[in-house]
Amino acid sequence: MTASALDAAGVLRLVIFDCDGVLIDSEGPSNHLIAELAREAGLSMSGAEAEARFAGKALPQVQRELEAESGCDLGAGWVDDVQDRLVVLMRHAAEPIDGAGAMLAGLRDLGVPHRVGSNSSVDEMEAKFGRVGFVDHFPATRVHSARDMGRPKPDPHVYRHAASVEGVAPSECVVIEDSDTGVAAAHDAGMACVLLRAAGPLPPHVWPGLRRIGHLDELVPLLRDVLRSQGR
Repeated sequence: MTASALDAAGVLRLVIFDCDGVLIDSEGPSNHLIAELAREAGLSMSGAEAEARFAGKALPQVQRELEAESGCDLGAGWVDDVQDRLVVLMRHAAEPIDGAGAMLAGLRDLGVPHRVGSNSSVDEMEAKFGRVGFVDHFPATRVHSARDMGRPKPDPHVYRHAASVEGVAPSECVVIEDSDTGVAAAHDAGMACVLLRAAGPLPPHVWPGLRRIGHLDELVPLLRDVLRSQGR
């Protein structure tokens, strides 16, 4: 079996970040909007309930679940309308995850390339990164949208695509994720994964290349130790 990027016998050449819940604290505002739309469809749903239920899920899946539960047809344009509203919302509501700025600075000092692969659209990520000042860390050429590709996570395509563009093998990548959906995508992409989750259970996909941290300030020391173990 091929050693993962987090093993001493492996090679770490690329870090791929999920966006929401890892870099950007947008789940609260996003899911309050989803809860509002659910209530318009006749469902009783709070923002906290929407966040617990829909975190990490792509909008088409959210639409299918809301339609199944409410019996309403939300319409062919629902996803595009919600996406447009999210872009506007994120221009003033997005905030960085605690420790994200310092972590990105530390990662740059390590010299490990990084990209982002998200179920958010490119337009939405540009709004978020512009709001919190992360554009320099994630120029457009290093931002990949599973939604825009039409293959949202848990499909692993966005992570495999990021590796291919970088010119590295999946086994040389580590994904930073916070949701079970994203962890499944990393697993199926054949990549190591660091789960950012302070409490709660591990996701169903658990394998030797999965590690867990409770705060972003743990990530750079972890990766530094990995690089040292690999003789770098």
